[in-house]
Amino acid sequence: MKKATRKEIQEIHKRFVERYSDAVTELKYKNAYELVIAVALSAQCTDKRVNIIAPPLFEKYPSTKELAVAELDDVKKLINSCSFFNNKAKNIIKMAQRVEEVYGGEIPMDEKELQTLAGVGQKTAHVVMIEYLGANLMAVDTHVFRVAHRLGLSDDKTAIATEATLVKKFKNDLHALHQGMVLFGRYICTAKNPKCDECFLTDLCKSKEGFKV
Repeated sequence: MKKATRKEIQEIHKRFVERYSDAVTELKYKNAYELVIAVALSAQCTDKRVNIIAPPLFEKYPSTKELAVAELDDVKKLINSCSFFNNKAKNIIKMAQRVEEVYGGEIPMDEKELQTLAGVGQKTAHVVMIEYLGANLMAVDTHVFRVAHRLGLSDDKTAIATEATLVKKFKNDLHALHQGMVLFGRYICTAKNPKCDECFLTDLCKSKEGFKV
């Protein structure tokens, strides 16, 4: 597959920022605590599903203080329609415990500090900071990975490597580009039967012949 030229990269950047400059996550949350949990739950689970299961969880455990002393089985029951709910239940309780013990009940808005929390890796930390702070960071999920490859922006084999490539090529407005690429991949440049007739990047697409990504 051909790689995008520097001029094409600039044009892709411009179009995404113009269209998605005000884009935000589709996860519903009221504060940093709810956002971290919602993002953690969304791993390999749809935002729609998280938005269904999260409100009862937040109602019963409105902050890290309550969640830190929650019964594991109760949390499992509340999120059991989410993928990998056993591990996620353990992690969000451990996360709450660390936030209480180390950060006084306040979610740390720092990339390295966030990654000390159970279940929070680089991607989750970046998504949280992009959404909450508008941080100039990139995070690569399945949608961003697919879009980046179809547009010839990356031929990397992993999400982490793809993220580094996108940061290097785009540099600025990364928060808008991340949100835009997620929504574009979710609703237009879909894995199966992409809606090419609705696409605003068809002239820049490198995958018209196959859609193998």
